[in-house]
Amino acid sequence: MPSDQLSATHYVAPIKSTEITVDAVRVDAKPSNLWRDAWRDIRRRPTFWVTAVVVFVIVLMAVWPTLFTPVPPNSQCFLANSNGGPTAGHPLGFTFQGCDIWSRLVWGARTSLLVGFLAMLIGTVIGVIMGALAGFYGGWLDSVLSRVGDIFFAIPYILAAIVIMSVFSQNRTPLVLAFAIGGFAWASTARVIRAEVLRVRQADFVTASRAIGLSRFRTLLTHVMPNAMAPVIVVATITLGAAISAEATLSFLGVGLGSDTMSWGLDISQAQSSLRVAPMALIYPSIALTITVLAFIILGELLRDALDPKARARR
Repeated sequence: MPSDQLSATHYVAPIKSTEITVDAVRVDAKPSNLWRDAWRDIRRRPTFWVTAVVVFVIVLMAVWPTLFTPVPPNSQCFLANSNGGPTAGHPLGFTFQGCDIWSRLVWGARTSLLVGFLAMLIGTVIGVIMGALAGFYGGWLDSVLSRVGDIFFAIPYILAAIVIMSVFSQNRTPLVLAFAIGGFAWASTARVIRAEVLRVRQADFVTASRAIGLSRFRTLLTHVMPNAMAPVIVVATITLGAAISAEATLSFLGVGLGSDTMSWGLDISQAQSSLRVAPMALIYPSIALTITVLAFIILGELLRDALDPKARARR
């Protein structure tokens, strides 16, 4: 047999070119961080925009009440209008004293937000200081401050505020009421900031700041606290709603602000005597109070979910 027939025949497959596409990397894109990721997440949620609009309207009502009603809340109260229904210029009717319900609702928003904001600010400042010192320094200072926080946490701040306002019955101002609420409601904030400081102080940049010679207190202010404030903002938003509810509760019980002050809790208290004949005088301020407190609480819950990477990953 010829040798050329004994040679094996080799098959060579045709070469096919394969194109591989690689996503282009934008070098000029802004680096991602916690707040930017939270904003990208929260802006896609319709609940956030609805809540933000409600909060904006309430804040605008508190800052600029004359934009919503030209009627003074107390100067045009006539007994002839007692428990009257809606009329032109008075869309919600009148109270038992003949005052315009809508005007009192609008002006009452200023009192509720003022007391709520001051109480939230006082409680947050005290809680941040106590929790940050306890979490960062540890040791005996942590033990002492934690036990003090436990004592305040065990005291119902509504009951404590009733006692404080009864003692200062001659000085029932928004600032005194805010101190009575916020001065006993800081323990939960202190717990949150303590836990966050304990987490952040283990980071490498904290060790590096100590290595270059920064003092512990300066390290706490410049490196630890800026990276531990995200949960505090969430807690402060929820605390604001709780403080507004506390102000209304104290005013309803008669130990809040004076009777000449516009307050939703005071309006609810005064309207309960005529509940059978004019229930809307009680229902309207109750709805306003419920919507306001619910809006701030929902906003705080949305911020908490947006600032939590694990919660964003589960959605």
